[in-house]
Amino acid sequence: MIAPRIPDEHSEARLTEIRRQAQEKGLVQAPGVRLTGAPFPQATAQEGYYGIPLLKQPQWKWEVPIYFFVGGAAGASAIIGAMANWTGADRRLVRDARWLAAGGGALSAALLTADLGVPRRFLNMLRVFKLQSPMSVGAWMMTLFTSASAAAAFAGLMRDRVGDSRPVRLLENGSEIFSALTGLGMSSYTGVLIGATAIPVWNENIDTLPLHFAASGLGAAVSLLELAGHDAAALNLLGIGSAIAESLEGLKLESQNHEVNRPLRRGASGWITRAGGALSGPAPLVLRLLAAVSRGERARDLRQQAAIMTIVGSLLTRVGWLRAGHASARDYRLPLEIESAPKLSPKSDRAIST
Repeated sequence: MIAPRIPDEHSEARLTEIRRQAQEKGLVQAPGVRLTGAPFPQATAQEGYYGIPLLKQPQWKWEVPIYFFVGGAAGASAIIGAMANWTGADRRLVRDARWLAAGGGALSAALLTADLGVPRRFLNMLRVFKLQSPMSVGAWMMTLFTSASAAAAFAGLMRDRVGDSRPVRLLENGSEIFSALTGLGMSSYTGVLIGATAIPVWNENIDTLPLHFAASGLGAAVSLLELAGHDAAALNLLGIGSAIAESLEGLKLESQNHEVNRPLRRGASGWITRAGGALSGPAPLVLRLLAAVSRGERARDLRQQAAIMTIVGSLLTRVGWLRAGHASARDYRLPLEIESAPKLSPKSDRAIST
């Protein structure tokens, strides 16, 4: 049995000094004591405790960025279809927007299930509803959105085929409203999903990621409808609004020099994110403004070029942000060290390094 250590005058004086530093400065500069042979784990500069990184890289596969893209475009399409129906726009535009929303919702469910690997895992996500969990809210939102969008598209088909009737009208109006409401969340919740994590670059931008993804989804939905043959002026105005929002988001990210955002400016993730921002922001904005003051075939060509750019840019935006998350998880120590460095004196740096 090891005899207990009796504190002496030197150790008591040192303890008093440590308490004084903690009270006055809120920071203790004295080095700690590591007992020889103690079973306490030691963290390294590259890895965490026991050789396991403190931050785990996202395990999502290629299906997830496509799911983010498809879900955002589908949610925005439901909103466009509802707005077109309420304002008495072209009936064909309403129909196509509804089917785009319904098809996108079904494809989103398939992509998410494929990423989970086992279909029953998606069903297990619906066993409970946790308002504080973006993943749980998103799974339920996608399920309700897909059901409501399919019902609205089916009701519209029945109205065109068998004629207008009160039951069909009630089903169409009710499902359309519900589809538009859940579509609003569908187009933006993925930004909340990745922002509510410990990945530094995602968490740093949680305040604008939902709006960023919503604007990107709106631009993609408008572009898909334009490529389907719709040339309503309102669609071009929505595209201009989306491009302005994406341009402002890109300007905001470029103006922030925080090291947490380094994956958005350097490496493969930086190139992809910047390319996605340019193709969904300034480039289509210029083309759409030119189309607004042009006429005939030239205006149509400009809008189609802008639509193609926006779709590619919207998809690259999702890919870039996910790759940035991987890079940020690997490089998480650098921004933390930079933030804490000014608070420490050179003497304390030497003490910590030992």
